[in-house]
Amino acid sequence: MLYDSNLSSAAGGSTTGPTVRGLGVEPTRVTPMAPRWALALGCVVVAVIEAAVLAFGRDLSPAVPALLLLVPVIGAGVLGGRLVAIAVAMVAAVGFSMVLPPFGSPGVELGHDVLTLVLFIVVAGAASVLLTSVALSDRRRLTAELATVDALRQVDADRAALLRSVSHDLRTPLATISAAATDLRGFDHPRETREELLDLVIDESGRLDRIVGNMLSLSRIEAGALLPERQPVDLTELVATSAQRLQRVTSRVRLEQSIEPGLPLVSLDYSQFDQVVGNLLENAVRHSPPGATVCITVRTTGRVVRLAVSDEGPGFDRSVRDRLFEPFSSATGSGSSGIGLAICRSIVEAHGGSISASEPGAGGATIVVEVPLDG
Repeated sequence: MLYDSNLSSAAGGSTTGPTVRGLGVEPTRVTPMAPRWALALGCVVVAVIEAAVLAFGRDLSPAVPALLLLVPVIGAGVLGGRLVAIAVAMVAAVGFSMVLPPFGSPGVELGHDVLTLVLFIVVAGAASVLLTSVALSDRRRLTAELATVDALRQVDADRAALLRSVSHDLRTPLATISAAATDLRGFDHPRETREELLDLVIDESGRLDRIVGNMLSLSRIEAGALLPERQPVDLTELVATSAQRLQRVTSRVRLEQSIEPGLPLVSLDYSQFDQVVGNLLENAVRHSPPGATVCITVRTTGRVVRLAVSDEGPGFDRSVRDRLFEPFSSATGSGSSGIGLAICRSIVEAHGGSISASEPGAGGATIVVEVPLDG
C-alpha cells in the first residue's frame, strides 16, 4: 500500500538551504566559536602583544599597550561570550601590569600605576561585556531572520506541492467526465454503454467532491478551526453509511465489515469522522488489487473504540513509512494529493484519539484509529 503522506517529492525538487523564492538571497549562518577556543585564542593574542611590547616598546606610553590589549579582550568576548571576555580581561590585566613600572614584572607601584591598572580592568570588562551583548543580540536577530526565511521556504515548498498535487487530482476526474460527456453527446450508444459512461461521470463527480472536501478540511486545519462538534454517534450506522456512499469505489474489491454487536454510542463529530472512514476506505481500495478483500473492523477496549481498515495490497513503501501521516508529502506513484491520511490524523487527534499504521505478517497494511468513547 503506497500510502499518501506529503513532502519534497511533491514539491518537485530539493528543499535544502534557506533560499526563498522571491527573496533572492541565502543568509549566511553565523556560529560563534566554542568558548575554550575563544579563550585560547584570546590568551595567545595577549601573549603575542605582551611579548612585542616587552621586546620593542619600552619607551611607549602605557596607553598604547592598554589599547592593544583591549583588542583580544573584545574579540574573545564577541567570539566566546561574556565569561570568556572576563577571563581574557584578567589575563590581559596581568600582561598590562608587566608594562608598568617595574617594567617586565607583574608587580605595580602604588598610586598612579594602581589607578591605571584598575581603570584598564574596568574599561576592558565593560567594553567586552557591552560588545558581547551587542554580538549576542545580533546573533539572536540573525537566528530569528533565518527561522523566518526557513519558514517561508517551507511554506513556498508546501504551496508548490499542494498546487501540483491538486492540479493532478482535479485534472484526472475532469478529463474522464469531459471524455464521457463528449462521447455521450457525439454518438448514439446502446443503453448499456450509455449507463456505463454515466456511471463514470457519477463516479468521477463523487471523487471531485471528496477532493474538494479534503481541501476544505485542510484549510480549516491550517487555520486552527478544526473543532469537533460532538454528539452521540452510532458508529455502526456511520460505517455502513460511509461504505454505502463509496459503493462505486469499493465495487472493485470485496468489502467486509466486522463490527462488535451492541457497540455503545461514541462522542464524535459525525461529519468529520465520516470523512475519516471515507478517506481510509478509499485509500485502502486504491492500493488493493481487483477482487482483493478490504476489511473494516470496529471493536471496543475498555473506554476506547478501535476502528481498523485492512487491505491486501503491497504494504507500505519504505520511503514514506516514517512520514505516513505528515502533511504535504506524497508517495511515489500514489496518484493522489497525499493529504487524506494527514487530514485523518488531524481529525482523530482533535477527538483526543490516535492513528497508526502496521503491516500484518500475511501482507497488506492496516490503519488503526482509536478514540475514547466519551470524548
